[in-house]
Amino acid sequence: MQAMTLCPPQDPAAPLIFIINAASGRSDAETKRAVIEQALQAAGRTGELRFTRPADLPRVAREASATALATRSAVVAVGGDGTINAVAQAAHAAGCAMGVVPLGTFNYFARTHGISTEPAQAAQMLMQAVPTPVQVGTVNGHVFLVNASLGLYPVLLEDRETYKARFGRSRWVALGAACLTLLRFHRQLRLQIDQGGVVRNVRTPTLFVGNNRLQLEQVGVSLSEHPARALDDGQIAAVMLKPMGTLAMVGLMLRGAMGTLGEADSVESFAFSRMVVQPRRRKIKVAFDGEVTRMRTPLEFRVAAQPLFLMKPAGGSRS
Repeated sequence: MQAMTLCPPQDPAAPLIFIINAASGRSDAETKRAVIEQALQAAGRTGELRFTRPADLPRVAREASATALATRSAVVAVGGDGTINAVAQAAHAAGCAMGVVPLGTFNYFARTHGISTEPAQAAQMLMQAVPTPVQVGTVNGHVFLVNASLGLYPVLLEDRETYKARFGRSRWVALGAACLTLLRFHRQLRLQIDQGGVVRNVRTPTLFVGNNRLQLEQVGVSLSEHPARALDDGQIAAVMLKPMGTLAMVGLMLRGAMGTLGEADSVESFAFSRMVVQPRRRKIKVAFDGEVTRMRTPLEFRVAAQPLFLMKPAGGSRS
């Protein structure tokens, strides 16, 4: 579907525009600057570094994307999930090329597309990368690269960030935070789901929509069978849990950690290109790529008609 899309032309003489979240402090910012400038110098390229506060990130990303399109260059997100998503929103809307120097914990998006999770190597790879159309999903028009969800998962993310602020960023902290969240979470969502005119009512603690093969594979949702194989066919995958108690939920989390979630009878998954979800509330918390916000309902999940033009290593694929 997206292979026929014309990618924006690139001018090697045009400066790459790097968007860097400055919230982590001056010393960290200088480390990022040194990594990028070293890669630029080694490749004989030029670049512009734009450090920004989180509150200004969407505006700075929009301005940089417009400049990148006009100069036949690329805008580059340097940071974690939130920074990458904010830049992707702007780059997708503008139609310009986008690069990634990932600094997150799991880095599913970068890893899926053959981009190194080591910042210096990712910056070096970027110098030889080419724009390639990649599929993105949207929820009410908001782009997500890896996943979007409602119910339990947004609560897990909020709790995880709270614990990371206290104990540092690691997978063990994330796992511990998830266990504590499950012990206190008892809410069930009542949803009306419309898939191509077929409507059904469900009760579930969480609805998870995935656009990333690597993440789904790691928790055990098989990609060799319907539905997740559809990620290669212009669709995205939904995963829902049947109503269950706390102990059963903890058991499912352990299954996910061991990569066997898809084998559980209490897990339903299906593929779609467009789905409308109507909760009982007018606004609901929605998580996308690690960020949480409130959105008005109904929620429309779909595969975006326009791809994101990602700067990928030639022949880059999942690592």
